[in-house]
Amino acid sequence: MRKLITSTLLSAALIATAGVAAAQTDLRVAGNFSQNKKHIAIEQAFFENLKDESGVDVAVNYNPMDVVGVKAPDALRMLRSGAFDIMSVQIGMASRDDPFFEGVDLIGVATDMTKLREVVDAYRDVFDKRLQEKFNAKVLTIWPFGPQVFYCNAEIESLADLNGLKIRSFTPSMSAMLEALGATPVTLQFSEVYPALQRGVASCGVTSPTSGNTGNWPEVTTHQLPLSVSGGVQGHFINLDTWNSFSDEQKAELETAFKGLETSLWDLAINTNGDALDCNVGADSCTDHKKFGMKLVEINDADVAKIKEIAQTVVLPMWKDTCNAVDPNCSATWNETAGKAAGLTIE
Repeated sequence: MRKLITSTLLSAALIATAGVAAAQTDLRVAGNFSQNKKHIAIEQAFFENLKDESGVDVAVNYNPMDVVGVKAPDALRMLRSGAFDIMSVQIGMASRDDPFFEGVDLIGVATDMTKLREVVDAYRDVFDKRLQEKFNAKVLTIWPFGPQVFYCNAEIESLADLNGLKIRSFTPSMSAMLEALGATPVTLQFSEVYPALQRGVASCGVTSPTSGNTGNWPEVTTHQLPLSVSGGVQGHFINLDTWNSFSDEQKAELETAFKGLETSLWDLAINTNGDALDCNVGADSCTDHKKFGMKLVEINDADVAKIKEIAQTVVLPMWKDTCNAVDPNCSATWNETAGKAAGLTIE
């Protein structure tokens, strides 16, 4: 009898252990907009191979956010609610729920990829802390679409010609910049921009050369002003309850895997936008994007200086007031992190 009891207990223990070992975590993932084909290709391949690459037993149900009807401004609230486990978040649009997050990519602060990376790295820890406290979510990646430039279906030769035009905006600081230029900002998520440009709801849109090209914006615009005003920073965030369901070892494996995804997306932003710009304007050097025939508007020094001036005199003071209203230490935190990396100070 004793042997029988021992054998029964041992069998039960083995069955229980096998059940634990076989436990699989199902992840509901809302990815990028489907029009961003190069970003989607990287994302989709990553999530399809996440189990094998990380060694963590996960089953991923991945869909682009527009396919599952997700609106970009709702992402943080959907993460907090647990509607999705992981989301690709357009930070500028989602920051309407908390202006602190826009501090990672304020207009005019970091307009080249090298400086932007320094700003992002400096702001990452305080960003992640805030995300965990306010939205029950954690940073897995932070990366840029690339230099945010102007696509217009109106005759433009400089920033001055944006006066009076309706221009797509996707962050509060971008709207402030456009208003300072005399334009009217029209807040649209990426999937809404093509038809808005086509129907005249907007005269111009702002996005990266790669995103605009793969989204076929040159079909409905005529002039390209390649003056970068920001980096279009995005991130992959995970619901904190989902994250804490993993062991410390699994967390470390997942962080390593997502670091690889972040590197791939930074590489895309750094290495492909030049070719996309060439292809937008029909240059012979176009190799890896769809070729169009937009008119290239030359950047002048006065316009570059104008963006910097607007950043210092309009964007930073506006953001200070907005952010300090929800967190009295907001601008001080920014000065110590992102501002220090950018060489700027909010007074």
